[in-house]
Amino acid sequence: MKKLRAVGMLALTMGAAGAGPLPRSTPESQGVASGAVREFVESLDGVPAVHSVMVLRHGKVIAEAWWQPEAAEKAHILNSVSKSFCSTAVGLAMAEGKLSVEDKVLKFFPEDAPAEPSENLKAMRVKDLLTMSSGHDPEPKAAGGEGPTVKQFLAAPVVHAPGTHFQYNTMGTYVLSAIVTKVTGEKVVDYLGPRLFAPLGIEGAKWDESKEGYSLGGYGLYLKTEDVAKLGQLYLQKGKWEGKQLLAESWVAEATKKQVANDPGSHTQMGGDWKQGYGYQFWRCQHGAYRGDGAGGQFCVVLPHQDAVVAMTAGGANMQAQLDVIWAKLLPAFKGGALPEDAVAQAALKELAGKLTVKNPAGK
Repeated sequence: MKKLRAVGMLALTMGAAGAGPLPRSTPESQGVASGAVREFVESLDGVPAVHSVMVLRHGKVIAEAWWQPEAAEKAHILNSVSKSFCSTAVGLAMAEGKLSVEDKVLKFFPEDAPAEPSENLKAMRVKDLLTMSSGHDPEPKAAGGEGPTVKQFLAAPVVHAPGTHFQYNTMGTYVLSAIVTKVTGEKVVDYLGPRLFAPLGIEGAKWDESKEGYSLGGYGLYLKTEDVAKLGQLYLQKGKWEGKQLLAESWVAEATKKQVANDPGSHTQMGGDWKQGYGYQFWRCQHGAYRGDGAGGQFCVVLPHQDAVVAMTAGGANMQAQLDVIWAKLLPAFKGGALPEDAVAQAALKELAGKLTVKNPAGK
């Protein structure tokens, strides 16, 4: 049985690998000074509304903390980090020969297509949905508070040639979810069960669904912080987990590289990490990193050059500020080899983590 970790505590002990919890390690043994990690957590504590953080180096958890009343075993709404899980389902379905990124979207929904689809709509591919370049401007929205439907998406004007214009498009991800269900016969949350969740030891995944019976795709997924970190580690390991290739290495490369430019484009009012390009439902970051992210401060940040992953949850945080803390405090702390153990610094880090509480943003 998985041992529950105390709220706000930070684990610094070794653990066993496998489909259960990720292995634990001291920061120093993975080339990071505990004092630097403490500065990172302290700075993150200065960003209001942060709920949790987990840092992996060389596949081991070197730091984890929850701001009370959040807790390790508490599932958290992931918002648009859900998109990266939906994208992963597309990659798995591709590996099974169920679809191709070059498939035209309309082929999956003849019953929902407009009577006279535009040339742009007829040209739209699965790849264009994955890269947020379906050709819509603005982003289609669900009508009347009813939630998304495929018919609403296909009825929206496609004003640009698909593949030529970045426009953040949550309903497009919903259509990806519907496509996976069309070709597999399973909701995305169920399809991922034996192919992703079970091998990674992710239990109790919950994904809200539409009235049409599809997982929402672009949002609505609830998982624990460690589950988010596991997805990042799977991608960092190029799709391999415990010696088994769960996800094609070629998919990981395509999904996480810059497929389209997103400056200018939607989200350009945000900071520099929203202008580095976009892959298959993954954002490119500064410093050669990439990420899944969700509104309010949900993150799965993968740093290939440092062999590291950072997972964070929050409740309305300044998202660029969260990323800036990684770049300013954590990035310089990653060293090439193991460091001497520092029991005093480890104790100070543990003490800090034990007294963290959620700070509401001003005016909330």
